Amino acid sequence: MEINLVEKVQKTFEEIKMIDETGFEFWSARDLQKALGYKKWERFKGVIEKAILNCESSGGIVRDNFLSEKEFFPELGKTSVGGRPRENFLLTRYACYLIALNGDARIFEISIAKTYFASQTRKLELAEEKIEFEKRLEARKKLKESEDKIEKTIYERGIKLPVEFATFKNKGIEALYNISVKKLKQKRNIPENRALADFDNEVELRAKDFIYAVTDHNIKKKQLKGKKVLENELIQNSKATRKTLLERDIIPEELEKQEDLKILEKKHKKISVKNTKKLK
Repeated sequence: MEINLVEKVQKTFEEIKMIDETGFEFWSARDLQKALGYKKWERFKGVIEKAILNCESSGGIVRDNFLSEKEFFPELGKTSVGGRPRENFLLTRYACYLIALNGDARIFEISIAKTYFASQTRKLELAEEKIEFEKRLEARKKLKESEDKIEKTIYERGIKLPVEFATFKNKGIEALYNISVKKLKQKRNIPENRALADFDNEVELRAKDFIYAVTDHNIKKKQLKGKKVLENELIQNSKATRKTLLERDIIPEELEKQEDLKILEKKHKKISVKNTKKLK
């Protein structure tokens, strides 16, 4: 049944594909919107805008991949919606691939689109790596903000020393992974003086961020105080999150170690500088 659905979606991508007189393939954004299961243009345009940013940051030429339809077919740009010209883009396979990468992963068609529009070129591989890196980096920064926030919250309620906060954090990690921090670092071959979060995938980072958000909320709402009470609140929320992950077939302690975010950040900064020099 699922194979038939995959073939049906792939067939739709083929049917909406257009080819010009030179044999160049392209897709209408409006057609792609429907094929990918997006009901509203405004929501889909948001995905296109993210894809355009990815194209720019990876050194791609936006106008070569995301062409305004009215620039290519002036007569089509006259078609109006509510008195305004209907907006549309003509997209290359690369543009469609970037859109699929930035699309809602919960949509079945998106996963099929990633495979369909993928090309075995280093350029696309780098683009995908960059998007995944940016998602991880964003999640890591958000987690750091949540850590800073809860540190202030518990400081007012009994956990004041840095070593006490470190112990507090470790209690939550151990409840989430069902293993000590020391053993987890050994298992993943992570130096003792480095934070686990720098090697976490996006799911882990967002899970930890969620745990801190719930814990911070409950501490304030229940007016919790005292080292043991605060630690217990974090532990219970970590265990509840672990249970949810396990129900989704995600075993936290079995997840693979990711590339060091600090090294990746330096690498992508160098690439960005290199691309900027090329454009000058």
